[in-house]
Amino acid sequence: MSSSSSAAAMLLLFLFVVSAAPAMAVNVTYDNRSLMFDGERKLLISTSIHYPRSVPAMWPGLVKLAKEGGADVIESYVFWNGHELSPDNYYFEDRYDLVKFVKIVQQAGMYMILRIGPFVAAEWNFGGVPVWLHYVPGCVFRTENEPFMYYMKKFTTYIVNIMKQEKLFASQGGPIILAQIENEYGFYEQAYGEGGKTYALWAAQMALSQNIGVPWIMCQQYDAPYPVIDTCNSFYCDQFTPNSPKKPKIWTENWPGWFKTFGSRNPHRPAEDVAFAVARFFEKGGSVQNYYMYHGGTNFGRTAGGPFITTSYDYDAPIDEYGLPRFPKWGHLKELHRAIKLCEQAMLSSNPTLLSLGGLQEADVYDNGSGACTAFLANKDDKNEAVVVFRNISYNLPAWSVSILPDCKNVVFNTAKVGVHTTIVEMAPENLQPAIASPMKDFKALQWLVFEEKAGLWAESDFTITGFVDHINTTKDKTDYLWLTTSFYVDEKEVSLKNASQPVLSIQSKGHAVHAFLNKELQGSGYGNGAVFNFTLDVPISLKAGNNEIALLSMTVGLQNAGPHYEWVGAGITSVKIRGLISGTVDLSGSTWEHKIGLQGEHLQLFKGDVFNSVNWASVEGPPKNQPLTWYKIVLEPPSGNDPVGLDMIHMGKGLAWLNGQEIGRYWPRRSPINDQCVEKCDYRGKFFPDKCDTGCGEPTQRWYHVPRSWFRPSGNVLVVFEEVGGDPTKISFSKRKTSGVCTLLSEDHPPSVESWSLITKENNNVTATARLSCPDNAYISAVKFASFGNPVGFCGSYSIGDCHDPGSASAVEKLCLGKRECVVELSEKNFDKGLCPGTVRRLAVEAVCSLQFLQN
Repeated sequence: MSSSSSAAAMLLLFLFVVSAAPAMAVNVTYDNRSLMFDGERKLLISTSIHYPRSVPAMWPGLVKLAKEGGADVIESYVFWNGHELSPDNYYFEDRYDLVKFVKIVQQAGMYMILRIGPFVAAEWNFGGVPVWLHYVPGCVFRTENEPFMYYMKKFTTYIVNIMKQEKLFASQGGPIILAQIENEYGFYEQAYGEGGKTYALWAAQMALSQNIGVPWIMCQQYDAPYPVIDTCNSFYCDQFTPNSPKKPKIWTENWPGWFKTFGSRNPHRPAEDVAFAVARFFEKGGSVQNYYMYHGGTNFGRTAGGPFITTSYDYDAPIDEYGLPRFPKWGHLKELHRAIKLCEQAMLSSNPTLLSLGGLQEADVYDNGSGACTAFLANKDDKNEAVVVFRNISYNLPAWSVSILPDCKNVVFNTAKVGVHTTIVEMAPENLQPAIASPMKDFKALQWLVFEEKAGLWAESDFTITGFVDHINTTKDKTDYLWLTTSFYVDEKEVSLKNASQPVLSIQSKGHAVHAFLNKELQGSGYGNGAVFNFTLDVPISLKAGNNEIALLSMTVGLQNAGPHYEWVGAGITSVKIRGLISGTVDLSGSTWEHKIGLQGEHLQLFKGDVFNSVNWASVEGPPKNQPLTWYKIVLEPPSGNDPVGLDMIHMGKGLAWLNGQEIGRYWPRRSPINDQCVEKCDYRGKFFPDKCDTGCGEPTQRWYHVPRSWFRPSGNVLVVFEEVGGDPTKISFSKRKTSGVCTLLSEDHPPSVESWSLITKENNNVTATARLSCPDNAYISAVKFASFGNPVGFCGSYSIGDCHDPGSASAVEKLCLGKRECVVELSEKNFDKGLCPGTVRRLAVEAVCSLQFLQN
């Protein structure tokens, strides 16, 4: 063996020994300033990524993106109802492989916060608590109740024991540094009276008795007993104070966006405001900050709660639903995290001094007297910028912003000045392609299989009663669907009078939706919404002489996930009347109703991804369109390339979809009201609230439905769709999510990038502002659609030249960027005419196209 090969073998042996060696146990403690790791203080950036809201194939990439974004910690809930499917029937496979997820975090060299709950809220079905627990005799959730406390402790102990067995707590050498019991109970504790107080204390003591070797937290729990740490959940937590001077200031949920409900607008939170909130938190002594969510992901299957929460849980998070970094938010926060880390030593070795710099301006200064000095200059004015003087130097502070000075002199970051690029992301359509492995003979055309549900009873009824039952108590959430049928007799004279007004079928429901059929024909549909679950459906009908059959398909759209006594909130039909008859109103509420739980297609398991099983399916030349209660099946090739995939359901009505037996989820391209208030561009200034920066008025809340790439087979992919009300299945398509362009808008006075901080000295702060453009891997800047140095106006996608413009701007940017995946453009005399517009702060605006290939002339 040569000396070089011998050295290589020794290196491999060393790496094996290092990787195989157990990680060192860490003693995680805390005081009023921070967490400490074997006595060493740390400021921590944490990011929420919920393991069942993505798929195992995505987990390493998501964790990697979080780390690249400057995070130290991954945080996740534990989803009880995904793990304990029935009493003592546990599931930890596929998307619910919690141990695998935690170990991926560990392998990335990151910490983990495990929020066991086991109540989690989280816009997750039933708040994460198993529905079966509601039917345990005498069980009342989240109060001093013996059955609930018994099962809660049993599951918590089960999870803790798994983590201990795998040595995943930091005290064992694992990544888990904090664990959470309960969730936001302080919001509701008073509603439960003395039982609530007793329960909260019991939950804390039960958690402590688990002896996990790391601290426990309780979020939004004002009476969390020591040593359990109470933490903050809000859009802003800079003014939060723990309930004991012995506890550090922790922010468990900073909401960088918001969730959506079917039929609502799309909420967005500006990157500038998220950064402002984070900077203010650390400025005011914060120690751990967690983004809820950093990657929101997808509510696959029927896991969405609410009710009416969309299948998408994108949350306008820094990493989007499909796993792509959302620019500028991801990049802007990455720069912020770097800036905060530059300040860590000074912040953890001294106490802040608060200085007033004006009416709404202030500075928090951390100076340890030994050379480490950091300052945060804040302008809380939500309208006007301000010029302040700090240590004899003038600083311009944009409205609602914080400037960070790691050396108490030079600004490395301002929350309102976004220097990273913005990406232009599109959903590129791709027609469905028939699979080579299809059992059909004609490979050129799509071959559709169809199964038609019956309107009403599809088999013997499950039970017959007078009046109505609660929908949820009947289905126990095994399905969204419950059929109710009855019949009534109509006299000949009711339908023979030509001038008689048309009768109206009037249905009242406490939620969530209903499709009404008369004599097998769909008459109309009624729905609640994310704010009001109950509704009334009034639909004109045409009756026939003799017996008329009414069949109502009652539906849930996710179960309530929070609120006091939320498990008792019901759903379903409460009243059915026929108005406008000659004989007067007929109240059918007291009639005899036959009930059937679920759909026949569910009973037959038509959603399974068996390519060659065509039993129960009928082959058709062309699939029926605008037909309710129809199952469709088609065998397909996977979409080309490697881009993330969404299923475009804009031409369908409402229903469920599966690929290869995997639950894509509920689809419903329900539109928001066109007269709602939406914004073209959000003003980041001032306190954020969920409806401040909505878009999408008059558009579907969710058009595309994420289909993970790992679900596709090389060929022979079975797509199954159940359509409730009718649509055009021939217009279903896949769409690939891709970045088609990048933009930047940067001013000359923009702080230098955090990366260049080492170039900045106390004697020299002349680093030139620099714009950076970057396309995704394997893509290149193929064209520059717009470039202007001067005072361009507008925003990404709609820039225009102002009254001050360097005509050489485009050629300068093209010279530096064309044909490259990423490029750097200095706002310098070398590239632009700096003699323009004297006395003004000039800007550079660029919009460039990203393509897979760059063809040089």
